[in-house]
Amino acid sequence: MSARSKLFARLPSIAAVMASWFLIDQISKWIILEQVMQPPRMINVTPFFNLTLNFNTGVSFGFFKETLADWPGVMTAAKGLIVVGLVVWAALTTNRIERIGLAMIAGGALGNAIDRWRQGAVTDFLDFHWANWHWPTFNMADVAIVVGAALMMLCAFIPSQGLSTTQGKLAPQPSRDP
Repeated sequence: MSARSKLFARLPSIAAVMASWFLIDQISKWIILEQVMQPPRMINVTPFFNLTLNFNTGVSFGFFKETLADWPGVMTAAKGLIVVGLVVWAALTTNRIERIGLAMIAGGALGNAIDRWRQGAVTDFLDFHWANWHWPTFNMADVAIVVGAALMMLCAFIPSQGLSTTQGKLAPQPSRDP
């Protein structure tokens, strides 16, 4: 199988992981917006977890709200380019765990980019807290991004023995040590 064929053979699995997380994100946001938060309110689920509707016009944790308000299309275009770059990177890697992580990050980024394009802000609703300390509200796209990044870190710190593919079968990786 040629190198080009291998790249294209990886695209369906990348698309499946991406689409799964994109759909989980968009369906969960639709349920929250159309069913659960009518009217918008805070729902105490456990002593440390609430459902709280929030619209984030900034980047991660609301940073750069003012800057992005003046340039609404910039963030959407940037995320679109990032998603394309992540898909290309995922297709190029031979490490399955890394490929899954990249596809998860791409699916989450796409989910948040669609929100920003449709409504000018990202819908967040998951609110974890302890006493008076609250983690910034987030959504399922953010979960995909964080878990995908954790998988990428796992690949960086754990030897990739047995994680790459050769003609569809697990194969040992050459040592990275000189």
